[in-house]
Amino acid sequence: MPDTVTATEASPTGTLDGDYDDAAGYYTPGTPLIDTKAPDGPIADRWQNRKFEARLVNPANRRKLSIIIVGTGLAGASAAATLGEAGYNVKTFCYQDSPRRAHSIAAQGGINAAKNYKEDGDSVHRLFYDTVKGGDYRSREDNVYRLAEVSTNIIDQCVAQGVPFAREYGGLLDNRSFGGVQVSRTFYARGQTGQQLLIGAYQALERQISAGTVSMHSRHEMLELVVADGKARGIIARDMITGEIQTHLADVVVLASGGYGNVFYLSTNAMGSNVTAAWRAHRKGAYMANPCYTQIHPTCIPVTGTHQSKLTLMSESLRNDGRIWVPKDQADCDKDPRDIPEEARDYYLERIYPAFGNLVPRDIASRAAKYQCDDGRGVGPEVDGVRRGVYLDFADAIERLGRDAVENKYGNLFDMYARITGEDPYTVPMRIYPAVHYVMGGLWVDYDLQSTIPGLFVTGEANFSDHGANRLGASALMQGLADGYFVLPHTIRDYLADGPFEPIAEDHPAVVEARESVQGRIEHFLTVNGERSVDSYHRELGNIMWEYCGMERTEDGLKKAIDLIRTLKDDFYRNVKVLGTAESLNQSLEKAGRVADFFELGELMCIDALNRRESCGGHFRGESQTEDGEALRHDDEFAYVSAWEWAGDDESNQMRAPVLHKEDLVYTAIEMKQRSYK
Repeated sequence: MPDTVTATEASPTGTLDGDYDDAAGYYTPGTPLIDTKAPDGPIADRWQNRKFEARLVNPANRRKLSIIIVGTGLAGASAAATLGEAGYNVKTFCYQDSPRRAHSIAAQGGINAAKNYKEDGDSVHRLFYDTVKGGDYRSREDNVYRLAEVSTNIIDQCVAQGVPFAREYGGLLDNRSFGGVQVSRTFYARGQTGQQLLIGAYQALERQISAGTVSMHSRHEMLELVVADGKARGIIARDMITGEIQTHLADVVVLASGGYGNVFYLSTNAMGSNVTAAWRAHRKGAYMANPCYTQIHPTCIPVTGTHQSKLTLMSESLRNDGRIWVPKDQADCDKDPRDIPEEARDYYLERIYPAFGNLVPRDIASRAAKYQCDDGRGVGPEVDGVRRGVYLDFADAIERLGRDAVENKYGNLFDMYARITGEDPYTVPMRIYPAVHYVMGGLWVDYDLQSTIPGLFVTGEANFSDHGANRLGASALMQGLADGYFVLPHTIRDYLADGPFEPIAEDHPAVVEARESVQGRIEHFLTVNGERSVDSYHRELGNIMWEYCGMERTEDGLKKAIDLIRTLKDDFYRNVKVLGTAESLNQSLEKAGRVADFFELGELMCIDALNRRESCGGHFRGESQTEDGEALRHDDEFAYVSAWEWAGDDESNQMRAPVLHKEDLVYTAIEMKQRSYK
């Protein structure tokens, strides 16, 4: 097998010869996986058919059924509000002090919807096509079409709630473009779209709390899933203020707990974002799908040193009017950018990808920036001897549109950049560099959003279903609200139609086992009394993940990362120091549990990346690229969803080889072909 598969050695969609399984010995092959809920027939009719076929629950029975929802971001809050209004008894949980602090608030640029207000050729089918293509043909056809289909309803719902979307002079809703598309379909509220949408969902949630259909448990963290008689029946949660371990039981559990990008330590995620809710479910039997698919966002404020604990996103919407460039000559990299003449600048995205220019998808823009910096043409201060930054320049836009127009569109983003960097982006080009932002992997779900554990449903970023190997910009808000308002309320009723269910008590063996597991983990972390802080382990794990499972992965690097993670995890359990007690507010204890889960997740991510010897979307294997450095897929070997089953721990507390189940990806309404944005 050659070190690099080039276009001359493989077909345009990739054909591998010989032994390609780099992950042999790291996993156990499992049985194929089939989504039995996926409907048949013309793709435009499938969602309507599934909604009709799903069984109903009459209003009297809804009052007898209970639902637990973990997470109160866009996916969780919208689901809780909708299900509460339908008459179910809903309990919601979040680790923040208010649902309004969910990480959905951080989304800036917009939300996609196929309304074709600009009359520029958009349609449901085009949004479907752009999303599948943007995900490099590694997403489910059925799920993506449904997402595009319900996108138009989301905007109407949010306008009715009073979300202050940007409007044109005549009062009509405005749109702008985002990466990976050639139409304007992104609705936005300046640079605060996530915040405004979350306020809308929060209002709907609070209305149901006031009505008594929803009970809110803030400052509670889910630490274990209760699976009784093969079905999800509740959670074990810790009151983060008092330390009390609580049991909460229900007929069904919904996870809307967000993504796991903080496995990299430095990311654009909120510091509290974690994988624990999803990982505890994974250990109880929920398959984890495509965990290696990580989105690197191209438009973030660059790292300035080892003191940082998170990174700051600058909205992708800035790429509408900002032009990205680096100096052509390395000697100009330390100059004031205003002193570098036009002919000495390389607008590399416009040069390499003339059809899309600065609006290429996130994975392509991110790798292109990395290549410029690797070539010695990065800008900004040196960190560890390397300049990691490129310019995002608004001089042309300000000259063309005027400063006031630019300020109206992006003013709060420019203010945020100025406060963080001390530089004025109206007069000096912004500096940006890629950073971990979103994960396309997550718990495996069927068309109904149900995991492999009956009664456990997963929505939003916590599941894997809609984005393939790369998420198009402005699609995260779309998926979260689609799942919560318009998908889950229809699909969960098919499961709940079997109710009312036999209640289980807190002395049920499954409940007792789950509580004892949580208490045992807490006791262990508080009694190790080692020498290293939790944060130091998290930072080291993040460095391993970024170096070997970040923007580019190789066989040797991934195998090295697995060894390093296993060694570090073993030291963590023997040498971590957690101060404080279990009966009080204890952030060190909270972090310890989260980092413990990140160790296991990080190892699985590397195994998944090792198994997939192809490049697709955000997963770029150095061994699989075209002659000009573009991602090279291998559809004959890897057109499947990787769904991993937990196999348990061994005697030394290390993960046993996980079991890989493959769900084949079949396209009937779209042709798989090599992506091109040139």
